Amino acid sequence: MVEATPRTEERVQRVMHELRPRRVEVLAVEDLSPRYRRITFGGDDLSSFVTASAADHIKFLISLDPERAPQPPVRGEKGFGAPEGAPPQTMRDYTPRRFDAERNELVIDFVIHDAGPVSDWARTAAPGKQGIILGPRGSRVVKPEFDWFLMIGDETMLPSIARQIEELPAGMKLVAFIEVDGPEDEQRIASEGDIELHWIHRNGARPGTGTALLDAVKAADFPDGEFFVWAGGEAGQLKAIRRYLIDEAGARKEWSSITGHWKRGEDNFDHHAPLDTDD
Repeated sequence: MVEATPRTEERVQRVMHELRPRRVEVLAVEDLSPRYRRITFGGDDLSSFVTASAADHIKFLISLDPERAPQPPVRGEKGFGAPEGAPPQTMRDYTPRRFDAERNELVIDFVIHDAGPVSDWARTAAPGKQGIILGPRGSRVVKPEFDWFLMIGDETMLPSIARQIEELPAGMKLVAFIEVDGPEDEQRIASEGDIELHWIHRNGARPGTGTALLDAVKAADFPDGEFFVWAGGEAGQLKAIRRYLIDEAGARKEWSSITGHWKRGEDNFDHHAPLDTDD
């Protein structure tokens, strides 16, 4: 196993950002696949928006009352909460897929689920519809000073993987495993990097079930050298993948970001919840 070097902290840095609510408005909608809808947002509040890493996440807040616009949360003693008189509201975590600072345009790719308030909102979104974003609170910036990168996940991780691939420096090696329902959900992703992309299909199985993603990772012949790994998806599946990567594949905990984006049977899962509590 590769020993840690003094350069670890130089290669992986935490950058903090101003945390404030920003009102955004739908500018354009594009269906990428049967399960993916890309929405472009604009608004003056985006003038100071910052996203420094493909692993960033923001809170996206909507009104549950179709007749009333969402209201920005206000900061209180226990963090942000709904202002007095606000309509019923809910929020979920999403990856900033792309941000154009010159045009003040933010792109978010939404997974369209069978049910879910934000998924339902995205399914019917049209220009003029409003939302609120909060964050990112900070960015974990990983410099391209490793020998290669590894990324693993399902549909919820695809925006982060696609953004990382697009932003990769020329010649940088990245290996990615992405589980989707079928070939119709695959996406074309341009890159100047050296990309090895594996699409894994569930072929009708329910998301978050089975071991196809884990099996593909186990069967891979990884490149030599030091690597940083990002992985995200269903918490139960990620637990087994994390154990394999750390215990058998040579991944280092300090060079890993492996988080459950969602959990079967649990609404609004906290992605900060640890995957393992016994190591």
